[in-house]
Amino acid sequence: MEQFSAMFLEFIAAWGYLAVAVLMAAENACIPVPSELILGFAGYLIFSGQMSFAGALTAGMIGGMAGSVFAYLVGHYGGRTFVDRYGHYFLVKKKHVDVAQRWFDQYGLKAVFFSRMLPVVRTFISLPAGFAHVDMKRFLALTFAGALPWTALILYAGMMLGESWKILTHIGHEASLVFIGVMAAVVVFFYLRHRRKRKQTENVDWE
Repeated sequence: MEQFSAMFLEFIAAWGYLAVAVLMAAENACIPVPSELILGFAGYLIFSGQMSFAGALTAGMIGGMAGSVFAYLVGHYGGRTFVDRYGHYFLVKKKHVDVAQRWFDQYGLKAVFFSRMLPVVRTFISLPAGFAHVDMKRFLALTFAGALPWTALILYAGMMLGESWKILTHIGHEASLVFIGVMAAVVVFFYLRHRRKRKQTENVDWE
């Protein structure tokens, strides 16, 4: 894996935004290319002035969406039997597909959004969505909404860490949990804020 990681970094250093898009497409097409490595290094290149945040974010999202659509179409037209039979040729592990399937079975389309912030599941959730033949437009919307904050966060973290960006490759799973915690706190904050304003409005109306 270290040898492949070095190749990925050289590819990004040489081809910039195109490489980020291609590698993010590969990861979201269920090929084991860690996004923490891709986006973390891209964040470092932003730090060093070799990329812009907007450009790296756009490349990452274009690649991620393309890979997700590809995986969805494989699931849609090939089905679970096809993936189980031929997936190992593309380093797709059955146990990872099983995990994504359990998430989708339990949470349905909501899993397409939330799983984009979780390790392993975010890569494979497109397959069970394809197996279930979910509406493509809803799939794209939820995929984009879930992938955007994750992509931006890892890029920003790589940018802030600078030369220490490789920390992200060691704490990728923990970073996912922290991100989910932060997102949950934000949701609770805005919910409580909305509830308080609503109560204040109701009190004014009664007066």
